[in-house]
Formats: sequence, structure tokens, C-alpha cells
Amino acid sequence: MNDYQKPEIQVVVQDLVRSFGQGERAVHVLRGLDLTVRKGELVALYGPSGSGKTTLLNLIGALDRPNGGSIMVGGRDILRMGERERGNFRRKQIGFIFQNYTLIPTYTAFENVDLVLRLPGLWYFERRKRTRETLKALGLSAWANHMPDELSGGQRQRVAIARALALRPSMILADEPTSGLDTRMARGVMTLFRNIAQTQGTTFLVVSHDPMIAEYVDTAYDLNDGQLVPRLKSFQHDNMGVTNNGAKKAAGVPADAYADGD
Repeated sequence: MNDYQKPEIQVVVQDLVRSFGQGERAVHVLRGLDLTVRKGELVALYGPSGSGKTTLLNLIGALDRPNGGSIMVGGRDILRMGERERGNFRRKQIGFIFQNYTLIPTYTAFENVDLVLRLPGLWYFERRKRTRETLKALGLSAWANHMPDELSGGQRQRVAIARALALRPSMILADEPTSGLDTRMARGVMTLFRNIAQTQGTTFLVVSHDPMIAEYVDTAYDLNDGQLVPRLKSFQHDNMGVTNNGAKKAAGVPADAYADGD
């Protein structure tokens, strides 16, 4: 049985190649990259700007296509999907946390989260329940009816995180999810991710420049010259205060884990 056919394997990337441009001017970003990620695993991707970290997320998230190689997600070959099937797959199976938030400026924080839950066809009351619980868990209840331009950068970042978590997808792809947060809030978000992975089996791929992120993940890689190199693991989750507090709601941690501020 191949790796991608085993139920505990979420992502298998093999010999992945991605280039931009043609001929002598072509920029070779990914050069035969391999990656295997298990269900419920947290993985951090590090590397200098322009190394291809976001490109890799976009490929795994079916937002882009490679020049070569294969990508299996949840046992499915996403490169063999048609555009409509890829769209349905993204809406139901993958939560995206983009670096630039991508919030709709004319929608409130509540409506931005609710919209993502409408796309896979969730019922009205289930949407409202998930949206309220996730915003509360991220300390945003008081700002639920505020427009994005009425929120701080850190609050907008948390709305973007809430939007991905409320979907409860099998995998979340996060591009610099803590970049707009202070250290306390960033640690709270990573504890949140840790608990969701443990309680819901959600897989997380996190692109970051923040060395703190490595404390919370199962595996960390450096992306250099189009290849992934494992980082040495220097932290153990059981010894650093990352615990499962038993919360089983939308985000896995109590609402008072966060202050309703930046």
C-alpha cells in the first residue's frame, strides 16, 4: 500500500517542481520537493522570502498547478481534478489563512466568517453557532459587528484565523498567521492550533519567519534551494505548557484565553 492510501496520511508531495517564466529567465522555485504530513500533524515551513513557502501552500491547496510531480491530499490526486472539483475541494476540505487577511471590507467580522460557512452549504443555525463560538474563542465577540476598517491589524488577523477554523476542515494552510499579533496573542493562537489538531485531527501547515512557532509544531522544515530540510526538534509539547484543556467547541480553547484587544 502506498503512503497516500494509508488513512493516517493527509498529504503526500512527490518530486514537486514549480518554475515561473521560460527559458533562461525562468525562476526555479521548487526543485523536486518531497513532503509527507500525517493527519493531525502541525508542520512549520521556514525559509527566506522568495524561497517558495507560499508557492508550496498554494500548490497543496489546489490554488496553483506545478510544472511536475504529484500532490495527494486526503488520498485524492488533486492534479487530476477538474476546476469545478478543485473548487469544491477547497471550499469543504481546506481552510486558508492568508497573509493579507483577504477580508471583505463591506462585511462585518461575523459576516466574513459566516460567508465561508455558506459556501459548503451549512445550515443557518449551525453557521451562527460556529461563527459565534469561534469569534468568542479568539476574543472577538465584542467586535463581531464591526467592519474590517474598524478593527486593528491584530483583530483582522484573528478574524481571518476564525474564518478558517470555523469551517472545521481536514487541513488548514496558514501563511504567516501570527505576523500581526503580539507575543502573548501569537502563543495563544498556536496553543489553539495545537488543541484543534489534538481534538479534531486537523492538519496544519504553517508558513512563518517566527522561531517561536517551532515550539508548537510536530515537525519544522527549512525551504532552501527548492528543497525541504528538517529542523532539529528542540522542544517537547508536554514540557512547554501546551495542554489540551478539554474544550470541544469550535476552536478548542476557552474564550478567556484571549484579551479582546490587539
